[in-house]
Amino acid sequence: MLAELGDPHRLFPLVHVGGTNGKGSVTALIAGALQEAGFRVGVYTSPHLVSFRERIMVGDAPISEEAVAMWVHRLRPLADQLGATFFETTTAVAFADLAARGAEVAVIEVGLGGRLDSTNVIRQVASVVTKIEMDHQKYLEDSLAAIAREKAWIAKPAAPFVIGETRPEVIAVLRSEAQAAVQSLEPGADADVRVVPASTEYGGALALGGGHQRRNAAVAEAVLQALPARYRPGERAVRDGFARVTVPGRFDRRGKWLFDVAHNPDGIAALCRAIEAAAPPRPIHALVSILSEKAWPEMLVQLDRVVDRGILTVTPSAAGRRWDLDWLRRWLKSPDRPPARASWHLVAEFPAALAEAQRGAGTVLVTGSFHTVGDVMNVLGLGPL
Repeated sequence: MLAELGDPHRLFPLVHVGGTNGKGSVTALIAGALQEAGFRVGVYTSPHLVSFRERIMVGDAPISEEAVAMWVHRLRPLADQLGATFFETTTAVAFADLAARGAEVAVIEVGLGGRLDSTNVIRQVASVVTKIEMDHQKYLEDSLAAIAREKAWIAKPAAPFVIGETRPEVIAVLRSEAQAAVQSLEPGADADVRVVPASTEYGGALALGGGHQRRNAAVAEAVLQALPARYRPGERAVRDGFARVTVPGRFDRRGKWLFDVAHNPDGIAALCRAIEAAAPPRPIHALVSILSEKAWPEMLVQLDRVVDRGILTVTPSAAGRRWDLDWLRRWLKSPDRPPARASWHLVAEFPAALAEAQRGAGTVLVTGSFHTVGDVMNVLGLGPL
């Protein structure tokens, strides 16, 4: 498909961002600093919250509806002929649109994994793996080492490969696999691996909320420092960009609403720490919907530490991947689960659950998946665009 479009992914320098958690924030921080430095910056991320257009940005402007229609119309016959997936087609559309709108540099977020991800066709000027956690085991196997092996294969020859992971045993896998990935493309070449020290956190002003973002910002800063000199922002551009950048759905406070797309145990743990530090108005009413393949019992046990009332529901845009409601009912009543601090209720119908979550004063936390946050934002008219 890219060949059909004239190989648009080869027309501008690219930064590749992979990892389990933190990808979206690191992508936004890198792009923000580059934009502050005066570049016309393209960004490709996934998934979206409310509108597909969020995925493909140049500067602060999303892809237009007309451009989406035009590129899909252009690619549809070939996509059907090839049996291309939604994400493969979307990735081709993204590169075509970024090139057509004159991106001078682009930051590309890995969709899933790395080695076999559609975005891994690029030859970037730098790449990063933020951190490794258990997620998407259906596709990436069931160990941190196996997941790390998949994600490290975005490494390319002559492009610094930044590691934000802090555990020595996982770093060792990432380093080894990055070397293998580079040599698969250029035998005899060495990977340019750069590990961000475990104790490093960004010390400047951040618009992003949550203590975990200081580590994400340190990783983003390391990537920016690894860029070729021509594209490396100065200290002021990094400082001003980081102080300006926000990412919808990442500890995103809007009045009484608090949105967070945490969708695995590590993400929920970071959210819980952020809530404890920020101390939003109580009581905290949590509206939660988690996809069926996720480790939702562990996630709910963690949330129980910081919320006062939990409403469990099925978010409309992910109804086909909804968690098992009968199992959930049994689990809520099970004497074997950890004693609950908060009160928990299952309200399967989404409109009723949303109404219940808003009942009373305090804070309404919406979390569990991108779908959950996006569906609530859509109902409330709080979408990113």
